[in-house]
Amino acid sequence: MAGAVLNLRAAVVLLAALVAAAGTARLGLWQLDRAAQKVALHEAQQRQRSRPPLAAADLARDGAEATAQVHRNVVLQGEWLAAHTVFLENRQMNGRPGFFAVTPLRLADGSAVLVERGWTPRDLMDRTRVAAPPAPDGMVSVHGRIAPRPGRLYEFDGAASGAIRQNLDIAAFARETGLTLRTFSIVQDDGPRPSADGLLRQWPAPTADVQKHYGYAFQWFALCALIIGLYVWFQLIRPRRLGRAA
Repeated sequence: MAGAVLNLRAAVVLLAALVAAAGTARLGLWQLDRAAQKVALHEAQQRQRSRPPLAAADLARDGAEATAQVHRNVVLQGEWLAAHTVFLENRQMNGRPGFFAVTPLRLADGSAVLVERGWTPRDLMDRTRVAAPPAPDGMVSVHGRIAPRPGRLYEFDGAASGAIRQNLDIAAFARETGLTLRTFSIVQDDGPRPSADGLLRQWPAPTADVQKHYGYAFQWFALCALIIGLYVWFQLIRPRRLGRAA
């Protein structure tokens, strides 16, 4: 009877060790897979940025085409629709809080595209005061890159209204303004001749950001090795040593 109990206990310990080791090893492999995905995405972004800039006539007309053009550089001529400028709050640049100025650019065919024109600091005394200068009148040339849409932050229901907003949905904004908006946005760069509008465009460079995944993978694999090592020591080596000593 005692032998059966000991055998059952040993089987349970072995099963628990195998499950724990397999689980931690699988988590380590998952972290390596996440790192590989980010490296592939970063390389795809770099390939897109290295291609020749798109002109207005080459811009996507639907969502599928827009997805294929994300991160491509563009050079567009158009007219700012300054009356529809929106300031996205709680955005940072170089660690400072402020706003992203987003203005529709009307193209030659009558359609428009949302342009993240740049960043302006927040007034620390009055969060509703935006000191950014208005978009210039007349035809302008805009250098930038295609993005899916302005980045989203968490917001409560009903927050998307007025000139200062937390987020901006392209489809909803098109219905609100009556504009024919493309299904993507443009992140403006300074270009060869930076605009004198006072907005900062020191956008962070895209990075693969894989080191943390490699670190997590190492931790999971180390835990897996520790589980196996403890099992071998306490269930195999140590009992044999005790048996010999007896």
